[in-house]
Amino acid sequence: MEQLGYLGIALLMFLDNVFPPIPSEVIMPSAGFTAAQGQLSLIGVIIAGSLGSLIAAATLYWIGRKISHDALFRWVNQYGKYLFIKTDDVKKALDWFEKYGHRVVFFGRMIPAVRSLISIPAGMSHMPFWKFMTYSMLGTVIWTTFLATVGYYFGNNTALMQQIFSNVGYVIVAIVALFLIYLWFKKRKNS
Repeated sequence: MEQLGYLGIALLMFLDNVFPPIPSEVIMPSAGFTAAQGQLSLIGVIIAGSLGSLIAAATLYWIGRKISHDALFRWVNQYGKYLFIKTDDVKKALDWFEKYGHRVVFFGRMIPAVRSLISIPAGMSHMPFWKFMTYSMLGTVIWTTFLATVGYYFGNNTALMQQIFSNVGYVIVAIVALFLIYLWFKKRKNS
């Protein structure tokens, strides 16, 4: 990681968002661990990781803005297998976005697979770019800070890091579930 430096971290996080099999759950803790060794700064690692993610999110947003649903599904059917993207994944992302609106961008930036795909439906729905980037920035900075900090403080203890990452998935899913329940109750109350 120290050989890659900040530019390498940004590039890897860009690829994480465009090419889902490269997980940020490996990149950012490794970068955080390298910062703990004194070769990089923790703030620099967080900024580099966040910038790489946000550049990828903006790129995918503008692709989504220019592409139709039919063209997107044709492309995924033909080339998605090379990027490990399935038609069902794209349908889920589009459905989530249609059902829960713009706020799903914030939570989506912290959920694997959704993180890579949520930008396209945001662009397709013509969500205002400033709003998309605001939600993306908030979610991305929280996620990259969490991952880098875990690597920074617990990088020597691989077993503990694995336990933290397995449990954080449940926490994020629980938060999203609570948010969806809140929206459902709010919608029922207003009906």
